[in-house]
Amino acid sequence: MTSTPDISSRFKFELIGRIFAISSVALLIAVLTRILDPHSYGLLFLAISILSTIELFAKLGIARSAARYVSEYKEKDNSQLQYILRTSFLYNLATIVLVVATMLVSYQHIAYFLGEPDLSPYLLLGTLYIIFGTLTAYVRLILQGFELIKSAALVHAIDRGSRLVFAIGLVTLGYGALGALGGYVLGFFFATIVGLKYIREEYIFEYQSGAEIKYNLRRRIAEYTIPLTAVSTANRIDKEVDTILVGWFLNPAAVSFYVLGKQIVSFVEAPASSLGFTISPALGSEKADENTKRAAKIYEISLLNILTLYVPGAAGLAIISEPFIEIVFGTDYSGAAPVLQVFGIYVILAAVMNITSNGLDFLGKARFRAVLKGITAVLNLILNLLLIPTIGVAGAAISTVITYMIYTFGSVYVMHIELDLRLKHLISKSTQIFGVTILMSFLVFLYLSQTNGIISLVGGVVIGIISWGIFSLSVGLIQINDIKSLIE
Repeated sequence: MTSTPDISSRFKFELIGRIFAISSVALLIAVLTRILDPHSYGLLFLAISILSTIELFAKLGIARSAARYVSEYKEKDNSQLQYILRTSFLYNLATIVLVVATMLVSYQHIAYFLGEPDLSPYLLLGTLYIIFGTLTAYVRLILQGFELIKSAALVHAIDRGSRLVFAIGLVTLGYGALGALGGYVLGFFFATIVGLKYIREEYIFEYQSGAEIKYNLRRRIAEYTIPLTAVSTANRIDKEVDTILVGWFLNPAAVSFYVLGKQIVSFVEAPASSLGFTISPALGSEKADENTKRAAKIYEISLLNILTLYVPGAAGLAIISEPFIEIVFGTDYSGAAPVLQVFGIYVILAAVMNITSNGLDFLGKARFRAVLKGITAVLNLILNLLLIPTIGVAGAAISTVITYMIYTFGSVYVMHIELDLRLKHLISKSTQIFGVTILMSFLVFLYLSQTNGIISLVGGVVIGIISWGIFSLSVGLIQINDIKSLIE
């Protein structure tokens, strides 16, 4: 059984790793937006969106399937772990070879199809991005399956830290946006090497035994990749197709505005991502041990903590978006402000899904997630085709928010069916959270409407944090003991 102190300790390490990683990415983006013009910046991240979509076919759902079975068999029969690791790794190597070979033949055609021939060198270099990006994801997910959150956090931090150093270095040396992409590749490379070495030396040999592989285990790993692949594909299409369509309908500069808004949202997601990454295998383990009530309690506490933090945070982000963009990234990127305002709602939804989606996978509900995500991904595509040409960049953000809302509510409902959550308790606490958010938002908006500049922006953030803290303490959303436990 996974204890609460264990989860808390793992969460802290994963959060520290993600804070380091997200700080590295934030610094990288701040530097790149100052060095690169919106066209070059947009071209870089249009290439990354394309590569991330193609990378799906290299990843499939292999690593997630393996992580699910690692989580299960480490509890009931660890002699099978060596077979799970070897089988899944060979499966992933095979998919990588097929995808990279296809990419080498077709990268120029992709660039010309999108009407951006300058993308060709990015996509060629992107073959290495696909190889090492896939392997980095593999090692992190396997470590997650073992509940080795500290090691997984280290791999993530190495990836982002190396990316920062090499991307800025190569751009400074005059290699431009292509050099920045090279920095991403090098970050993946070093993270992959460290992760594979750790798994091989510390865990493959520890769990080896003379036991025979269980009947149909290889087939079960392969079969479970199917719904996971469907979910991953729909999720990636949901996240990347809008960026690609913005580039197709509009231009690379518009891509830079849209991507910058999404990147800021990803920074804000770090605590929720850390918590979701930490509790997901614990939910699977508790369900396997038939401790459904305990699994429900873990999820409920996590959900309420996430909402307490993210609902007011998202509101504050929407309020300060315009001055924040202009002060931090420059007036050339002011077109990102409307995108960020719309994404205020998405921040909350994404935070909830960060603790829900992987949990459903570990509970064996990947098939449902695949169906729901497929439906919302298609809807998102349709809405993007309708709204981007008519509204512009903000249309892509609106499409994402609408479809992700459907996906979030559906996923939380299934989690309720699986774990029998206390809905009245959750609704009562959520009402208090939204009440606190309204009061905090009113004070921040009133303050910022009277002032401007960087000092005023910082003052608005401080007022928001203080007022949120006071209101939350007064209604019991957070406790003094909770704060002490976080800093001890």
